[in-house]
Amino acid sequence: MSDCDSHATAASLPLDEAILAELVRADGKTLSAPEIAHGIAPGNDWHALLTPIRRAAVTLAQTGRLIIYRKGKPVDPSDFRGVYRLGLPRHD
Repeated sequence: MSDCDSHATAASLPLDEAILAELVRADGKTLSAPEIAHGIAPGNDWHALLTPIRRAAVTLAQTGRLIIYRKGKPVDPSDFRGVYRLGLPRHD
């Protein structure tokens, strides 16, 4: 599957699944909301995805499916501000 095909697939998924798909592609690295938004909607108006990504990230973090980081440390998904990054839970 080419990179363009993977983005088309991510765009057709529900937002929470698209976020997780972008994080899987990041191969263990954390991603910012703009990086995820651009990955889901490259070339489109990805800025409109920033607030929905934050809402979905909070829900996903509350269910343990991803981790929200601020300044490199995990934060409480129901109480964080400012710049944040998202990552998959580690299983080491």
